[in-house]
Amino acid sequence: MKRIAATDIETLRVVSRQNYLKLRQERKLQQLKDEVEDDRYLFEGIPISESEYRHIMYKKEMCDLLFAEKNKELENNHHDYYRMPEAYDDQQSAAVNQEKRFSVAMQRYYDDDHKEEAWEDYQIRKALLKYGSDDKRKVSDDYQLIFEDKTDFIKAEMMDGYKNNLEMAFEKSSRAKRPVLQEERKKLPIYAFRDEFLQAVNNHQVIVIVGETGSGKTTQIPQYLHEAGYTKHGRMIACTQPRRVAAMSVAARVSQEMGVKLGHEVGYSIRFEDCTSEKTVVKYMTDGMLLREFLAQPELDSYSVVMVDEAHERTLSTDILFGLVKDVVRARPDLKLLISSATLDAEKFSNYFDLAPIFKIPGRRYPVEIHYTKSPEANYLDAAVVTALQIHATQSPGDILVFLTGQEEIETVEQILKHRVRGLGTKIAELIICPIYANLPTELQAKIFEPTPEGARKVVLATNIAETSLTIDGIKYVIDPGFCKMKTYNPRTGIESLLVTPISKASAMQRDGRSGRTGPGKCFRLYTSHSFQNDLDDNTSPEIQRTNLANVVLTLYSLGIEYEKLLRFEFMDPPPADAIKKAMELLYNLGALNGQGKLTKVGRRMAEFPLDPMLSKMIVASEKYKCSDEIISIAAMLSVGNSIFYRPKDKQVHADNARMNFHTGDVGDHIAHLNVYNSWKENNYSSQWCYENYIQVRSMKRARDIRDQLGGLLERVEIESTSNSNDLDAIKKSILSGFFPHAAKLQKNGTYGRVKHLQTVHIHPSSGLAEVVPRLVLYHELVLTTKEYMRQVTEIKPEWLLEIAPHYYQLNDVEDSSSKKMPRGHGLAH
Repeated sequence: MKRIAATDIETLRVVSRQNYLKLRQERKLQQLKDEVEDDRYLFEGIPISESEYRHIMYKKEMCDLLFAEKNKELENNHHDYYRMPEAYDDQQSAAVNQEKRFSVAMQRYYDDDHKEEAWEDYQIRKALLKYGSDDKRKVSDDYQLIFEDKTDFIKAEMMDGYKNNLEMAFEKSSRAKRPVLQEERKKLPIYAFRDEFLQAVNNHQVIVIVGETGSGKTTQIPQYLHEAGYTKHGRMIACTQPRRVAAMSVAARVSQEMGVKLGHEVGYSIRFEDCTSEKTVVKYMTDGMLLREFLAQPELDSYSVVMVDEAHERTLSTDILFGLVKDVVRARPDLKLLISSATLDAEKFSNYFDLAPIFKIPGRRYPVEIHYTKSPEANYLDAAVVTALQIHATQSPGDILVFLTGQEEIETVEQILKHRVRGLGTKIAELIICPIYANLPTELQAKIFEPTPEGARKVVLATNIAETSLTIDGIKYVIDPGFCKMKTYNPRTGIESLLVTPISKASAMQRDGRSGRTGPGKCFRLYTSHSFQNDLDDNTSPEIQRTNLANVVLTLYSLGIEYEKLLRFEFMDPPPADAIKKAMELLYNLGALNGQGKLTKVGRRMAEFPLDPMLSKMIVASEKYKCSDEIISIAAMLSVGNSIFYRPKDKQVHADNARMNFHTGDVGDHIAHLNVYNSWKENNYSSQWCYENYIQVRSMKRARDIRDQLGGLLERVEIESTSNSNDLDAIKKSILSGFFPHAAKLQKNGTYGRVKHLQTVHIHPSSGLAEVVPRLVLYHELVLTTKEYMRQVTEIKPEWLLEIAPHYYQLNDVEDSSSKKMPRGHGLAH
């Protein structure tokens, strides 16, 4: 009993102590509250010291915290037992209180403690299938992405749009699911004029068609003519394009619309690639390929209709075609000729073709806002990148088209954009970067036409091919830096170079129109309004007035248009007389023309190759030196251009070492190209071998295709296929037979001077002979960048020049001036 009593007493003491502490806590809390109230009453409005102020504020904060803790404890005590909820309805009247029922049902969603529901929501979200990009644009009013450097624009003008009745009828259905290709064909602006157009073709032999890009003229007109029976009796419809990318992509599109395999009823023909068959009735080709078909068919007997598309671009081959087809239609009344242009400068074409009627097709065009920069941009590439990111972060959905000058710029901008997008992370939506240029593989070119995933945005980096030749759906924003690469030629020096030059006003208007195809668009011009009005030419000058005409003159000679006829040839814009004279001089020196200005047997052989006359002569000369196998390999590699080797920025030393392995023995760039091709062939055309040696696979595959074509042409001109791989001198002499005008010798100051011209040139840093400094070299081409650089250089011996081109060089031309000594004698001071 005593033990139990002692235990009870101990328990009572503990409970009593707890009650006392709780009571004391409440008293102290009340005391603290009273002190705070007293302080507020006593010291309000009275100056006090800083320490007193801190002490009063400390007591107030302590009081607030303790009372908050006490209130929370009281609330928690309520959850320790169940409370019967109030009745939803009025028990006496038996009436249903709907408002009270809903308030009780919704109360659980306002309570803090609903972890089970949160867990369920999380699991459901994980299980749901999501469409679109992972980092889809998140709408937030709290934050805005700020760019440290941004481009400021001024909205200058609004280009009005117009719609034809057909488009209005289809506007509602455009919101529906993407229709089949046949339905899409009916939506194109040209469809409303189909019957009217076919009637015009039936009534007139020559028609000038004016239709903006996107009207459907390139893809639909050949199909309409095919459906109307113009491909009966085994004849074809030819449609020329100024660029090979356009010819390939348009042919692929038309084959899909017609439901046939590419290369069967619909095909294309570009240099070194013929995708046609005996079934082909609609043939897309580059204008240069149709020019070559005149060699076999002077009256184009295989064709019932010839359509020269994108005539406004005025390429060299297009201008020559104009003169040739103008004669053919006079000789063949059954041949229909269609001249298609995307600009309104059709009167000139009409007048040239004996006042041919003009058929106009309205384009599908919406209003386009034109924005100019407030001030000139120092670096248009950086401005283009910043503008693209500004549009992506701030503008409504819609794809972006950026115009750049070439492959190098496109790859640079692509790398910068990828780097900056990675840096921004999930702050912006997904940005899909799609480059498009001629050397890009076909499967990657097709990527620009794929629909953009929901929530993402596509930015297309293109050359001026996208001005007119290609129509890309979904483009809403255009960024126009105002530059393009233009070929220029100096007849005096014989130098042909691609220079970055300002575009014309006509090109600028073509570019801004790309954004108004599928809806209202915006064009951001990276130059000022003053520059547009005062610095840009109205139209681009025709290529025929600024290019080397040697290849054209050789082609015309092979068609029977010799000197006197050539001077009377009906050019739309005649080339400079100096350019024709220089071309004939070169052909004479190469042996293609004789002293009377007539085509020689060598010239006829050269004309069979779709190459520059110098490369053609190199191949023809290989018969003499028994090395045609090696020479066509070198010609194929040179035709690919400068895209054989690549230098990743993080592995430049490795790439340079791999490249120099092919230059062992200082053999020169031409032989190094041959070594690359032969090594690739020995490794069974392995892609892995290319990766290991920093060589571009697609360039090598293209070189192989070109070589196969050249091999077939060797048989055509009756040159036996021979190999002489051990005699490098014979191979170099064969190269020199075509390129002897391109000789340069070392000068006393360490630079090089062209042997026949007083002009200083330099070996390009990428050459294998850049560090060797040979005394006498030949080069493939001159390029003008910061200096006049020689590309693809090989060392030669002085006596070879006199042996191969005695009509061109004299002994004093090739003598080594650096070894000459001053003659002995008395000076003036003696």
